[in-house]
Amino acid sequence: MSETLSGAKATPAVAFCFVLNQLLARETWARERLERHVGQSAEFRPPFLPPIRVQIEAGGRLEPGRINSGGEPAALVTLEGVSGEGALADELRYLAKHLRWDFEEELARVMGDVAAERLGKTMRSLVRWQTDAAQRVTEAFADYALVRSEELEQFAADVERLRSAIDKLERRLV
Repeated sequence: MSETLSGAKATPAVAFCFVLNQLLARETWARERLERHVGQSAEFRPPFLPPIRVQIEAGGRLEPGRINSGGEPAALVTLEGVSGEGALADELRYLAKHLRWDFEEELARVMGDVAAERLGKTMRSLVRWQTDAAQRVTEAFADYALVRSEELEQFAADVERLRSAIDKLERRLV
């Protein structure tokens, strides 16, 4: 752990930097690419958490930055991807595409291979279940709240047939 992080308060930014620096520690090529951008900052916006600003330091390491430290970050990272026009944004796009984290390998170092593999399988099943549940809820809502165009056209045709039948009935009665 870096000197900066060892005395730092436990915040999402500190934890985030710690995890990313662990990944970067094994990927020399990625640290070398980041080192070209020392002093620049990027902001990560994970869902359900406050924004996390990081600054690139010597050796390609990431350190927590302050959101209100003035100035805009060189890149903004969300679940949709990386936005920004500078060289750092381009670099982060490249790293997002080529840098892969095997969390089961990380867990195996702490809890052993079998436990890490089972936990990984459980996590993937949970994600699949949540994705499936979200899709089903969305489809159910669409079926309940929104009228599909084919159904609307069929309803309009039925109304027209009913209007025509009422017109014929009125003519007979007169």
